[in-house]
Amino acid sequence: MSSERHPQHADASGQPIRRSPWPSTGLLLALTGSIATLWLAATGQLGLYIHPRYFTFTAILVGLGLVATIAAHAIAEPGDDHDHPAPTGWRGRLQGSGGVLAALALVVGLLVLPPATLTTTTVEQRDLNSSIEADAQLVGADPATFQLRDWAALLSHPATAVTYAGQQITLSGFVTPAPDGNPDVFYLARFVVTCCTVDAQPVGIPVTSPAWADSHPVDGWLEVTGTLVTSEASTTGGVVLKPSSIDSIERPAQPYDY
Repeated sequence: MSSERHPQHADASGQPIRRSPWPSTGLLLALTGSIATLWLAATGQLGLYIHPRYFTFTAILVGLGLVATIAAHAIAEPGDDHDHPAPTGWRGRLQGSGGVLAALALVVGLLVLPPATLTTTTVEQRDLNSSIEADAQLVGADPATFQLRDWAALLSHPATAVTYAGQQITLSGFVTPAPDGNPDVFYLARFVVTCCTVDAQPVGIPVTSPAWADSHPVDGWLEVTGTLVTSEASTTGGVVLKPSSIDSIERPAQPYDY
């Protein structure tokens, strides 16, 4: 009584081909990237990379991709790689360990190391306040509702800036030097994200503080309370924030404006 055996593929020399025991590098990276993205979404850290409006779409798309990747790998036929035998010996071990190391590097980069937020280096590359325009809807609105981006837009135009002289405000942001290098004025800045951090644009308001660099490091985060006053400093709108208090703070969990 004979039993039917599945044919075993062989290479050109007649040696049987064995599938590599290691998952492919592509599969490892796809699984790792998908799981890491879903974890960032679940923990609220995805906002350090993309605009919150895309959270749901991204999570759904990545989730479907994860299921599709696992399904495709599970139903792949064992003989699909008969023309490309899996390397054995040290080459096989090197290929397998390379995939694992690449996946580990992705995990460390996305989940272990704190995300690197944009800094003054990017401000210098993209020009502070170069993308803002005064929104007509801001004029006459309650200043208590304004974000830093709104004040940056209003104070960048003399016609609107002067109307807010005497206004008291409290804002937080990171320190970046004045574009003209004035040692007595720094800008309290943030990045505005429209889609993702790749398109983020820096905005900021001028703060008058003599010899500010002696007390406030560049890129350090501050909460500043003060009054808007007219100034001879070379700012676009001719109005600066004169602080009554400046407090160092930790970088907020959500450092961007949207």
